[in-house]
Amino acid sequence: MLKFPIPICIIVGTRPEAIKMAPVIQAFQRSSLFDTQVVLTGQHREMVDQVMHLFDLTPNHDLAIMQPKQTLTDITCWAMRGLEELFQKIQPKIVLVQGDTTTALAAAIAAFYQKIPVGHVEAGLRTEDLFNPYPEEANRRLISQVTQLHFAPTSVSVEHLQRSGVLGEIHQTGNTVIDALLKVAERQPTCEIPGLDWSQHRTILATVHRRENWGEPLEDIAQGFLEVLTKFEDTALLLPLHRNPTVRDPLTAILGSHPRVFLTEPLDYTELVGAMQRCYLLMTDSGGIQEEAPSLGKPVLVLRETTERPEAVTAGTAKLVGTDPANILKEASNLLSNPAAYQAMANAISPFGDGYAADRIVQLVEDYLQK
Repeated sequence: MLKFPIPICIIVGTRPEAIKMAPVIQAFQRSSLFDTQVVLTGQHREMVDQVMHLFDLTPNHDLAIMQPKQTLTDITCWAMRGLEELFQKIQPKIVLVQGDTTTALAAAIAAFYQKIPVGHVEAGLRTEDLFNPYPEEANRRLISQVTQLHFAPTSVSVEHLQRSGVLGEIHQTGNTVIDALLKVAERQPTCEIPGLDWSQHRTILATVHRRENWGEPLEDIAQGFLEVLTKFEDTALLLPLHRNPTVRDPLTAILGSHPRVFLTEPLDYTELVGAMQRCYLLMTDSGGIQEEAPSLGKPVLVLRETTERPEAVTAGTAKLVGTDPANILKEASNLLSNPAAYQAMANAISPFGDGYAADRIVQLVEDYLQK
């Protein structure tokens, strides 16, 4: 017999998790049926704090595991140890994890070891290449094996889960990132970048950070950016830099002296949404932006060889261009010089949801726990 309110744990480690879990946390907190315990692992620090503040959320627990030069093994071990002790204390009836981070993997395994059901938000994404992206493709596959409630964002994700024969219930909910995005976009946020006049240039917003792009691919991407800027003198590039020196240093070395390149610290989520609303197009290796930009009518060129979000490519809102400078220039040139090609991508319908994914997840958890 369930006792109310029902204790549940929602785990957050990185900024993308915080953004995508914020609507879920808010939806559970609105329900009197649940005692919602929000747990930060500390895999990321300042960037998560910014998102929590934006959505007016306060964590109940913070494992504070972040250390300089932490490895994937460090994050996994420290998170699992801290979560084991916390789960034993709270005794949650379900643990909710999001996506494919090392935090999500550690939390799913820690919950499984305590025989606590796992709910996986954004389940079923696949590239079919175990090392691309790394370690995310392996993480999400492993999480699926110990999940009781799979919250798949799209029909494609549902099919991936069905084909892989996972246990647990599979439900299509939409993606919670659209819930978060639409709430922030309603505020018409600004994005003031010193020296950048949004009205003077067609601004390309770029984000680059994936591990598989470190090294030579990252240098190729930067060279591709330069070639686009050279060909189209009415363009500017806004590139918020990842905090990791492995990403930051080569981008700064190659792009830092260009007068129409604006390298900034990571934008908070409000500023990022403001930048997406104002930019002309996006070039990214981020998964989340492939989902967000189409809802704002912005074409996306994906700087990767594979994507776990093929729905965007199929819908025509995104295009895989890889990291070769010549191909980056070719595809960007098409959008910058061909209005019909641009409008075809900008007007394509986003396949990722309607803004009510979090409410569906709350109802599905309630139904599951009361069976």
